[in-house]
Amino acid sequence: MLVRLMYASRALPAVGQEQLIAILRKSKANNPMLGVTGVLCFGEGIFLQVLEGGRSAVNRLYNRIASDPCHTDVELLSYEEIGERRFAGWSMGQVDMARLNPALLLKYSERPTLDPYAVSGAVSMALFEELMATASIVGMP
Repeated sequence: MLVRLMYASRALPAVGQEQLIAILRKSKANNPMLGVTGVLCFGEGIFLQVLEGGRSAVNRLYNRIASDPCHTDVELLSYEEIGERRFAGWSMGQVDMARLNPALLLKYSERPTLDPYAVSGAVSMALFEELMATASIVGMP
């Protein structure tokens, strides 16, 4: 059974570009073995991530993330059984927030910033779908 899970969390101030690259590399190395795909946004100290895969694998991964001391205010935004993946092409894709047009963020929220705590899970998923449609999601370096 496939599931899609989306969560948001706040990063500790120590999480910078080097740590983000390390997280993405680890995900890219480990996720294929787990059958997990997904996409990660990181901006202004906030992680927004979608994970897709088998229910047990996704649940275990989310529990590991939720207990990771690099994350605070971990909040589950959506969890659903799915018939097919939306993000099958990425062991872990990344949105380069620095290159993103602020108008796209403004389309889905009150301000042109990434703040999944201020919008519904459905709105955050719509943002991810538009990011995918506009080729704003890239693979790892």
